Amino acid sequence: MLHAGLDLSRRKLDVCLLSDGGKIVEEFAVPPDGDGLAGLVCRIELRAPRAVIESMTGTRFVHDRFEELGWDVRIADAARVKGIGSLAANTDKFDACVLAILSQRDLVPEIWPPSLEIRQERELARFRLHLVKHRSMLTHRVHAMLVSSGKPCPVTDLFGVAGRDMLADLQVPEPWGSTVLASVAAIAGLKAPDR
Repeated sequence: MLHAGLDLSRRKLDVCLLSDGGKIVEEFAVPPDGDGLAGLVCRIELRAPRAVIESMTGTRFVHDRFEELGWDVRIADAARVKGIGSLAANTDKFDACVLAILSQRDLVPEIWPPSLEIRQERELARFRLHLVKHRSMLTHRVHAMLVSSGKPCPVTDLFGVAGRDMLADLQVPEPWGSTVLASVAAIAGLKAPDR
């Protein structure tokens, strides 16, 4: 069996192929996109390895593509791998070799990859939190600009009907007036995605 250590970066996927005996068979890099991954599978042909990749942004894409192509793919806990391989030079090529060695020795600090459905639910929740955070920041900014302009909010809900009417009629000097109007428009546009 071959053991493939995969180190992912923005521009490339470093690959280290190791034999069962621990000998380096090949080291190279491919683009981290669908075509690059398919080319890697073709390059290795019938020797479908057990592959190990660290958990990071982009890992799920690589994991899913290789699994679709028949590979046994493990996702390693990045923090625990760094603790194991931190004694030598830290390069992408070296990291790929460390991952291949961990696979060959059956010592991968593996993490559980959630299903596509769970990842979709998590993304919806993360995006909703992102929108709420930005909406809150804009809301606080509008309140701060009004107080700084000597126009504290006389209504309970500044972004309700009465509050928006008050904001539309409010005379705030420039550039703060434009900033208030742009912020109010952005707040109205920041809405969580429908499910």
